[in-house]
Amino acid sequence: MNDLTARVPLRFPTAAATFAIGIAGYLGVNLSPYMITALQTGFAVDVLTASWIVTATLLATAITGLATAPLCAGARRRMVARIGLAAGLAGFAAAALAPSAGVAITGLLVGGVGAGCAVAAAGAALAAFRNPDRVAGFNGLANRGVITIVLAVIPVIGLAPIDVFGALALFCLIGLVAVGWLPVAPVVDPQAGAAVPEAMPVTVPETGAVRSPRARTASRTVTIAGFALLVTFALWAASEDSLWAMAGVMGGEQAGLTPEGLGLALSGATAGGLVGSVLLMIVGNRLGRAVPLVVLLVAGGALKIALGFAGDQTAFITLFIVWNTIYAIAFMYFVSTSAALDADGRWSGPLLAVYLVGSALTPVIGAALVEAFGYQGFTVVLGVASFVLAIPAAIVATISTRVESDAAAGAAVETAAAETEELHA
Repeated sequence: MNDLTARVPLRFPTAAATFAIGIAGYLGVNLSPYMITALQTGFAVDVLTASWIVTATLLATAITGLATAPLCAGARRRMVARIGLAAGLAGFAAAALAPSAGVAITGLLVGGVGAGCAVAAAGAALAAFRNPDRVAGFNGLANRGVITIVLAVIPVIGLAPIDVFGALALFCLIGLVAVGWLPVAPVVDPQAGAAVPEAMPVTVPETGAVRSPRARTASRTVTIAGFALLVTFALWAASEDSLWAMAGVMGGEQAGLTPEGLGLALSGATAGGLVGSVLLMIVGNRLGRAVPLVVLLVAGGALKIALGFAGDQTAFITLFIVWNTIYAIAFMYFVSTSAALDADGRWSGPLLAVYLVGSALTPVIGAALVEAFGYQGFTVVLGVASFVLAIPAAIVATISTRVESDAAAGAAVETAAAETEELHA
């Protein structure tokens, strides 16, 4: 029987399971360009049709992730992960081996649903570990490292359905094998624990527990902060991914960006994300979360605006790589903030699914903004959005730090009380 009253230390089996399942759920987002090509070459569909099929798959992942997130914050986390990864394995394998477009499309949608379960389970599991900031750094490093290798290897092997969709099925299989090590949710109410040091004395009847007014207030505060974080993150992610989606077109028309230059920018951006992950692993929670998030969002907003005014390829590539490095670190701080709010993963589970909603729709959003404001106006809108969103992000980050600190203090009080009882027994 596991002791689920506190966050667990980061150990290889639990960390590997969490990261592997998260990668299985997110891999479709990263392979979306290859998925479009595989549909075109394997089933002779046009690029627009293939794009809509992939968009539907990603939306299925996002919606399923949001729907199953509450289950992943409870005792059913491993069950949700197993069902999702099994569905992903079956669906993507069918798409890889299917002789007809109809079977392949159905398989992709089923696989997308399964990936959503994996995203929610892995996201919720991130909250089970101590030091959410360092865990977010490790998660980012594992995710970007593996994805970088996969993105490099698949084109060498080929972009046929069996290569692209087979890779998705393979990672679902790896996640399915590792589910048994996925950290489970605490059985205690983390909000109640967070308020233990300040709780007013209450009488606990034999039939149940009565929570103090301060505990209920703490719970309401965390709930409001959690929803505010999801909305803030959704808007921020949409603004970031809109720029990512339009970067190639904007760079080509405005800064003379060549295909080789775009490849350099994208690979450099990935490397920047890896560097950011390592930095967060080293720093951990020493700087808190509020100040880093404000600095990152403001700096990211300024870089987005600067990209809109970059007039040559070198300046564009440099700004793009620096901006994406900032984006990657900010993303991880959002993850750590959500994980610190609730040890059962109530907010870190849906956070990753919320991101996928924006990823699926941002090409359309980005194109609409460019048409309405032009490239420079487009980047100014995105930059201002980052400046504004820094305010609620800082408030929620401050609350998450306080909740995590109070929960740790409460756990220490409970441990001391238990040890005292054992001595007197």
